[in-house]
Amino acid sequence: MVDLCYKQAENGLFDMKDIDSNKPDFFDHKEFLKSLSTNPGVYRMYNDEDTVIYVGKARNLRNRVSSYFNKAHNSKTLTLVSQIHHIEITVTHTEGEALLLEDMLIKKYQPRYNVLLRDDKSYPYIYLSTHQTFPRLSLYRGSTKKREGTFFGPFPSSAAVRKSIHLLHRLFRLRQCTDSYFKNRSRPCLQYQIKRCSGPCVGLISKTEYAQDINHTLLFLKGKTQQIISDMVAAMERASVDLEFELAATYRDRISYLRQVLEKQYVSGTQRASIDVVACDIKGGQCCVQVFYFREGTNQGNKAFYPKIPSQHVNEARLLDAFISQYYLAGQIPEELIVSHEPESRAVLEEVFSERLGRQVRIKHRVRSERARWLQNAVHNAREALEARLVSRSSQQKRLSELRKLLHLNKLPKRMECFDISHIQGNQTVASCVVFDENGALKSDYRRFKIKDITPGDDYAAMAQALKRRYRQLLKEEGLIPDIVFIDGGKGQLSVAIKVMQVLMADDGPLLVGVSKGTSRKPGMERLHVPSIPYPLEPGARSAALLLIQQIRDEAHRFAITGHRQLSRKKATHSSLEAIEGLGPKRRQVLIKHFGGIHGIKRAGVEDMQQISGISPSLAKRIYDYLHSH
Repeated sequence: MVDLCYKQAENGLFDMKDIDSNKPDFFDHKEFLKSLSTNPGVYRMYNDEDTVIYVGKARNLRNRVSSYFNKAHNSKTLTLVSQIHHIEITVTHTEGEALLLEDMLIKKYQPRYNVLLRDDKSYPYIYLSTHQTFPRLSLYRGSTKKREGTFFGPFPSSAAVRKSIHLLHRLFRLRQCTDSYFKNRSRPCLQYQIKRCSGPCVGLISKTEYAQDINHTLLFLKGKTQQIISDMVAAMERASVDLEFELAATYRDRISYLRQVLEKQYVSGTQRASIDVVACDIKGGQCCVQVFYFREGTNQGNKAFYPKIPSQHVNEARLLDAFISQYYLAGQIPEELIVSHEPESRAVLEEVFSERLGRQVRIKHRVRSERARWLQNAVHNAREALEARLVSRSSQQKRLSELRKLLHLNKLPKRMECFDISHIQGNQTVASCVVFDENGALKSDYRRFKIKDITPGDDYAAMAQALKRRYRQLLKEEGLIPDIVFIDGGKGQLSVAIKVMQVLMADDGPLLVGVSKGTSRKPGMERLHVPSIPYPLEPGARSAALLLIQQIRDEAHRFAITGHRQLSRKKATHSSLEAIEGLGPKRRQVLIKHFGGIHGIKRAGVEDMQQISGISPSLAKRIYDYLHSH
């Protein structure tokens, strides 16, 4: 057994590590436990491949780690202990520090025997660019640390966010256009005409009035609607006294609509705090966690999570303990958490959350009245969602089994990928790659490829480029190679794919399957082209295997079209003048107004541009050269 020592880390934590770089051939837990600290901390268990297989926290490290070797355990724990090759310890000052460190390490290593929260989506937020003079209201996904402004969320679905944003635009008429579009307007757009924007781009509303709309938006998102109505009533009365009857009528209509909105809230209550209700259910080796979001007594929606659990021996209390720490330490912490099962580390979680939020946070298990109804509803939703998922998994297994038989595979395919090409007359060509496993779509592994340097409309070249870029990168990163690759197309596309994969992987590559629409081009009549089978397969419309292939193929088609539309939209809204150095938004707007648009600027000469105030001879020459060289 190698000697161990404590090492003071720069962040104030203590790390117990091996002095000798050589790992022991076996793990002598008795020797290890003799020198183990009794302080709070985190322990990391490694297997013989130096892979972290479990991360845990403890109030007393020696007692917690020794329990793995002193007590009778279930099969999962016994399997874990049998794989331990060595253990590394990080001692912390408090149990709260251990909780934070454990959360960070679980996300970093994704250990096999930990409960893992896996969600492929980044949650949608309502974003208000409050750092700007005329802030924009929009939907935002991604890290909130990378952008200035005010965020509200995360919300359970993008549909809920879009619905809220639509409501806010109707109520307060904030701008929704991008900054480049906003800076280059010379007249109000359609949103102004349909009364969804107040026209700040062309000065139709003052900064003070717009700031008031921003303030009302913030109050609405915080649930303080009564204050908004009071402000609008006062503004309506002032406008009426000043004989500004059109303005008074505008306020009247807004008040009426806001009251209608408040009446339509289908679930409301008397609670005036941010409350999340978290319920879970475990069955058949699967689990579901339902989170309901209540803000100012109003149900803001819910979201279902399906964490990966290491075995059926994980109970609900331990599951919620792992879920709550991972989910809320990385997101927005509510003032109160109502849970279906009391987490094992409830006191520590309350302490850490309270410190993070700056106010007292309570985690409650036994509740009454309104809260009890919320919790009962969340538990019911968790059970229903888990039942539906188990049925869906059973159906998915049947489809995979049928696919194995159809393609004469030795085992069930665990990973499948599908490629599709999208373009319009050869322009803005995009290739998509979607990934499925035995549980369904793996959206975090989806990829899109902007196809370049090919003859427009050459789908064969586009497919070859997409396959090369995809699998060269996978081989370089030693990523997961799929069992099957579906190609949306017939023999032509399949032959291109075979040539590419022969170069990249020789005979060790995945099974390639071309999916063509058949002679009638109707759904259910698809033909499958497999290199090892001399004739096309026609499974038939009722084939479970074909239903799975159609699902994967249609998802690849959808993903490709979405990418193509995004490129086309970006190109349509991009002004070629933005790339000219020294030509700012004000001068661009003056040019567009003077010449009537980009085509008028292209027809103008250098001398014509010099006549405009602010356009120097060198800048005019630069504009002319750029427009005539692109």
